[in-house]
Amino acid sequence: MTEILKLFEETGAILEGHFLLSSGRHSPRYVQCALVLQYPDKAQFLGERLAERFRAAAVDTVIAPAIGGILVAHEVARALGARAIFAERRGGRMQLRRGFDLSPGERVVVVEDVVTTGESMREVVEIALEKKAIVVGLGAILDRGRAARFSAGLSLEALLTLDIPLYEPTRCPLCEQGIPLTIPGTRQAQ
Repeated sequence: MTEILKLFEETGAILEGHFLLSSGRHSPRYVQCALVLQYPDKAQFLGERLAERFRAAAVDTVIAPAIGGILVAHEVARALGARAIFAERRGGRMQLRRGFDLSPGERVVVVEDVVTTGESMREVVEIALEKKAIVVGLGAILDRGRAARFSAGLSLEALLTLDIPLYEPTRCPLCEQGIPLTIPGTRQAQ
């Protein structure tokens, strides 16, 4: 875990300030995994480490929510010798597009770069279950320590867990201090 944290620190991926997260909550810290994943050797390293958690699960496909999870899915799939696909938000709902599909009985792992509430992962799990695929695991590079709960007895395998404060916008001490809000996530832009 220390080695993973070091990668984030070396690449400047842990940002301090006042951030609006894709969940709608506010936080004094934002972890921008893209700053680590922009380096192919680091992306491959993280993908291999996460893939180790699922090596015995006979994974056919690794699926992620777009956009943050796309590179993670690709690298985990490469390490597992599996296929990598992603779901996209359209009309406020995650969907498979671009010709991607899942077959009944296909064994899938759902991965993400950063998990805060787990909402995007839950939506992707729902897609897989609707297609009658078998979800054999959930993985993330970073768990923000919010203890996201998943159905069907699935638990999250994360390479790094950081307990980062979250605030409801109406009770945010950063707002009260007048600290400008930064919007780094992807969900607000859609």
